[in-house]
Amino acid sequence: MNYLAHITLARHSDRAMVGAMLGDFVKANDVDNYPPEIAREITLHRLIDSYTDSHPAVVASRELFGAGRRRYAGIVLDVFYDYLLSRDWALYCAVPREALIARFYGALTRHEATLPARLREMLPYLIEQDWLGGYASFEGVAHTVARVSRRLSRNGHLLREGIDDLIVHRDTIARGFDRFFPELVAFATARRAELAAVDKLSTYPLTSLS
Repeated sequence: MNYLAHITLARHSDRAMVGAMLGDFVKANDVDNYPPEIAREITLHRLIDSYTDSHPAVVASRELFGAGRRRYAGIVLDVFYDYLLSRDWALYCAVPREALIARFYGALTRHEATLPARLREMLPYLIEQDWLGGYASFEGVAHTVARVSRRLSRNGHLLREGIDDLIVHRDTIARGFDRFFPELVAFATARRAELAAVDKLSTYPLTSLS
């Protein structure tokens, strides 16, 4: 999943949204360096991504991309899913989209000192160019894919050409998202509760478990 989906799933607190973002920037062995709520969302970010990659609707959507472009289909789908989430925002979030995005930008800024260097370098562009707000239009999807393609060391054109597959199959992919995303919300809610329970248990002294 892409940035907007992750922070939407973690919208219950500012720290949770920061952790959801950090999932793409923090190595597994560095997770424990963060406060429990942030660390929990970093872990959940990875569980969400694994669930997404293996979901039948997502797998079927990747297969709609041309053979040479299929290896990059996941990136295109992640961005397009943020567009679909923006389109159907009221179905999934009671907080207005613009308000949640502004709150997230503020949370990142307040936690800037603790962010990894790569994210700190990216932060001004993320906010000033309103990357998350840009997912509200299909043009924003194409722009984001083009931006990501420029960071690839090779075959960036295959990623950009994935937009052509997306245009051809966007209705089918959108129907797959409509099946998949409510299931992802339920998955994230359940896994977050499990992780929180483990964190709570780990804070008890051993004598209290005897």
